[in-house]
Amino acid sequence: MEVTADVVVIGFGAAGACAAVEAAAAGASVVVLDRFAGGGATALSGGVVYAGGGTRQQVQAGVTDSVDAMEAYLRTEVRDAVSAPTLRRFCEDSAEALAWLEDRGVPFSPALSPFKTSYPTDDHYLYLSGSEDAWPDPAPRGHRTKAKGTSGKVFFARLAEAARRAGVRILPQTRALDLVVENGRVAGVRCRTLTGLPRAVHAALSRAGAKPWLYYPPLGRALFGLAARLERFGRPAVVHAGRGVVIAAGGFISNRALVREHAPLHRGGLALGTPGDDGAGIMLGVAAGGRTARMDKISVWRFITPPSALQRGVLVDADGRRFGDATRYGAAIGDEIVRRGGRAWLLVDDDVLRVARAQVKTQTARFQRWQVRYLLGRGLVTAPTVEEVAAKAGIGVPEPVGVPPYSLINVSVRAGFGYPCPMLTLGGLVVDEDTGQVRGVPALYAAGRSAVGVCSESYVSGLALADCVFSGRRAGHHVVQEAQC
Repeated sequence: MEVTADVVVIGFGAAGACAAVEAAAAGASVVVLDRFAGGGATALSGGVVYAGGGTRQQVQAGVTDSVDAMEAYLRTEVRDAVSAPTLRRFCEDSAEALAWLEDRGVPFSPALSPFKTSYPTDDHYLYLSGSEDAWPDPAPRGHRTKAKGTSGKVFFARLAEAARRAGVRILPQTRALDLVVENGRVAGVRCRTLTGLPRAVHAALSRAGAKPWLYYPPLGRALFGLAARLERFGRPAVVHAGRGVVIAAGGFISNRALVREHAPLHRGGLALGTPGDDGAGIMLGVAAGGRTARMDKISVWRFITPPSALQRGVLVDADGRRFGDATRYGAAIGDEIVRRGGRAWLLVDDDVLRVARAQVKTQTARFQRWQVRYLLGRGLVTAPTVEEVAAKAGIGVPEPVGVPPYSLINVSVRAGFGYPCPMLTLGGLVVDEDTGQVRGVPALYAAGRSAVGVCSESYVSGLALADCVFSGRRAGHHVVQEAQC
């Protein structure tokens, strides 16, 4: 089987969809390959886009924000992952990028969350999604897609519809095997594609396994394992790319060997992604002559909120020593915990615990409640004194705070089945920051978590999707424009 197009995109998540739409808008014929049915980690995500500098939603909510304030805060998170001009461009383009998504059917809302949370309830869609309130000029920049439950499914569905309207051809159940290189340029993709009954069964199994992969990994691995067996029935195919190829196949959190190689301290967490996040796209770029960076950067999420009262608690390590700041974003807290061997507790007094329990009903989304109930139930020990509660938890004695009795909530990386610790990779292929081209490889581009980008040093909610839109559109535009030069 042979297919010819101007542009071939590997991976149909947020970055791949944005690249495809942008390339099609520039007049190119586009084919997208996806090992499964599309969506990837995007469809399983919360559908949050980090945007600021005066978005329509911020203005309607009465929020004051500026590009300068957004850039100043993000520099503390992004640091040197990208250059200062690229970060500035990301911030300057932010409000327009959100409007671009709206024009393609992704719905957002100005309903502002009045409390700090890791993810807003269905009543709220604009919130402080990072550690902004720990810095000057805080502004809510987390724009959650307006939809019930976790919103990533709707976010991706609208982008997928936009791609189809633009004439993009999508080949699902198609696995990219290697890149075709001709005359020093990437000119296509060799792959295997399923058809007929094997394709239908593979799609059903991967669809059924997506959520278990996250919430009950043994079942997810079993279902995806059955799907993988069907891939041997795939037909060889070559998809020729007249102008270039874009790799947007996600990260590598599902590849245990790669994680152990690059980030050996990050063990015991929940792989936040799909089996497609196995680094295969990144390795295709490496095989073609690209190089990688920041492969040791893994975002570890240990959220303290909701309920918001728990921000008043004190983080302590196995020796009972204070560390970190419970008001900061979950990835910042998670990173601090990993540095301390993965073990940590939150010390709260009776008043904090009482208020937190009262907030559960009003401040938690449905999917958060089982986790919060675990934290405030089986996940804690209580005693009249700090000495006694420390003995119960098996840690050193911390300094007392507030009024007794005291409780220690286990927020370790391996706290228990009821309190998983999500992780995702942030490194990838090194690209030209102006174009998205993989450095040293003509006609090959990369975007999203397959590439080094804005969130490759540190992560706050919405920054990965925002970077997928930013880098995906950049790659889709330049793969067409540079080929015309």
